[in-house]
Amino acid sequence: MKTILVNAEHQYPVYVGRDILAQISNHIGDASRIAVIHPQSMQAMAGQLRQNLSAELSGVESISIEIPDAEAAKTTSVLEFCWMALGEAGFTRNDVIISLGGGATTDLAGFVAATWLRGIRVIHIPTTLLAMVDAAVGGKTGINTSAGKNLVGAIYSPSAVVCDMSFLDSQSPDDYAGGLAEVIKCGFIRDETILELIESNLTGAKSPNWEHAPEVIARAIQVKADVVGNDLRETLGTAAGREILNYGHTFGHAVERTENYTWRHGNAVSVGMMFVAHLAHLAGRLDEAVVSRHRNVLSGVGLPVEYMQGNFDALHDAMRIDKKSRGAKLRFIVLEQVGKPAILEGPDSALLIAAYAKLGQADEHA
Repeated sequence: MKTILVNAEHQYPVYVGRDILAQISNHIGDASRIAVIHPQSMQAMAGQLRQNLSAELSGVESISIEIPDAEAAKTTSVLEFCWMALGEAGFTRNDVIISLGGGATTDLAGFVAATWLRGIRVIHIPTTLLAMVDAAVGGKTGINTSAGKNLVGAIYSPSAVVCDMSFLDSQSPDDYAGGLAEVIKCGFIRDETILELIESNLTGAKSPNWEHAPEVIARAIQVKADVVGNDLRETLGTAAGREILNYGHTFGHAVERTENYTWRHGNAVSVGMMFVAHLAHLAGRLDEAVVSRHRNVLSGVGLPVEYMQGNFDALHDAMRIDKKSRGAKLRFIVLEQVGKPAILEGPDSALLIAAYAKLGQADEHA
């Protein structure tokens, strides 16, 4: 097991390994009640978790709060349902919420914890690769609205994150590949060793049982821990701050919205990274070889590198309300080289359209 420490409002551990759920009991403290928030698909596991905690922690009551799967959970109505469940169970500030599920579950449960009694403890148990390397670490919580994804939320750090890789064995290959998009992102913005390991065996990298899977997952989490520790609330406003974690996300979130959230987040981020790689190259800031490297590593693990289904005007409108925009100016994280992110603010519309057109030219290697 590897332990990664995140320095935020408080320091908290992220545990990475197999069969490590026993770490949870070390973070219950003086709680009298535990609420396990989980999607319907994790019902059996939630029941087993509650049973195990009852055996380990005598006198601690637990309740189950079942929520919809995936992004359907991140609504005001589900948020209110969770508040009602906590109120009926008499949850106090000493009590604990445990999230069990993917990134949508950790996003929602974190926001429930942040808002109940102005903040109670939360422990995240991410069950997907995407949640382990992205949503569960860093303290960002939130729900979706008709205006866009994650526009309502809070920065609220967990007490601990337990990344038990055993959960990944049951992930579909497509879902696992979606999580790899965030791992690869961390390689491009900060840790080139991640890219080198994945490139050494693109076929093997598609499996959670690959010999280097624990290392690349831990490295991706370490990248996020380091960035978050340096700029928790994204106040630096420079390419040294938390904003670099948005690499590929401005366009990716626009794809998710225009596709009515039917795309996997990782797939959208993958085409988002290709978009900003093309954009940086067209702006004269990134070598074509690095654009090709994006294409090769992303497509090599089964992620999309083309996108022409959408309407650019709709995508452009969606990007304008991205959380990273400043006033009327679009703002993108781009690369100048691997490991050297930079900010590109207010690019000309013609440049954006040209970068978008490149997403339909993957076979031309242009």
